[in-house]
Amino acid sequence: MATTQLTAENFQETVTSDGITLVDFWAEWCGPCKQFGPVFERVSDANEDVTFAKVDTDANQELAAQLQITSIPTLMAFRDGVLVYNRPGAIPAKNLEEILTAVRDLDMDEVKKQIAEEQAKQA
Repeated sequence: MATTQLTAENFQETVTSDGITLVDFWAEWCGPCKQFGPVFERVSDANEDVTFAKVDTDANQELAAQLQITSIPTLMAFRDGVLVYNRPGAIPAKNLEEILTAVRDLDMDEVKKQIAEEQAKQA
């Protein structure tokens, strides 16, 4: 499955849709990004039920700044519009599959309940 290129115009719509979206923040000059890119593509081919997307941080500097991307590559995972994973660093294929399995196994009702409780504490 091909990856989707995200920009400020389509980022929010993509990550807030139902299901799982993995987003790779990268740049052309970044050595670890070049190592992780093919891994990301291979895993996307094996998981057609997941949206795999990429954000070129050079071309989308404002978006990267809004999302506080300070190191690349950075991987974010969204499920049903909720950010559930956010870590910098190149990830081996095995670990990326493990992250994907963990995201699939989340009880989203429980996750949303925890978010609501945290928001209530801050109010």
